[in-house]
Amino acid sequence: MAESQQPARSRIPGSGLAKGLAVTLRTMTRKTVTEQYPDVQPDLPPRSRGVIGLFEENCTVCMLCARECPDWCIYIDSHKETVPAAAPGGRERSRNVLDRFAIDFSLCMYCGICIEVCPFDALFWSPEFEYAETDIRELTHERDKLREWMWTVPAPPALDPAAEEPKEIAAARKTAEKLAQAQAQAEPKEGEA
Repeated sequence: MAESQQPARSRIPGSGLAKGLAVTLRTMTRKTVTEQYPDVQPDLPPRSRGVIGLFEENCTVCMLCARECPDWCIYIDSHKETVPAAAPGGRERSRNVLDRFAIDFSLCMYCGICIEVCPFDALFWSPEFEYAETDIRELTHERDKLREWMWTVPAPPALDPAAEEPKEIAAARKTAEKLAQAQAQAEPKEGEA
């Protein structure tokens, strides 16, 4: 039978305690850095996650954000309105109108699923982080507060200049160039006649 081999290191009693004390002593001898918050605002990393801002004009009340939220902390109420026909003889359309959009930040786990699933870009991460309340029931913020946070959302980073042009833009540019050439060729013929 093969005997299992033990590791060849010898354990010195108290070595773990000595390592722990060494870490403590190194930390004690370092100079401490005190952040002067709230007098001096901290430098946040770009695109940091603070709260969720709502761009109400883009919201179509599709309810995807509320359905996909694992904590069910998004509350949406809406009603339907009838829009008259755009052209005579056309039919009337109905559209959803947003009555209430609220997020309970005492339940939110800041996962960002609601922002990712929104097909109309109505939700964005804002770097705003000072929204503490004295009562937990006041952490449910309605759409007016969410809209205020929307204006603190930073602009998206610039596209990489070495990146390929998107296919949609390239196709649109080719079509526009063809139309411009066709118009340029058609103008001299009209002047000759």
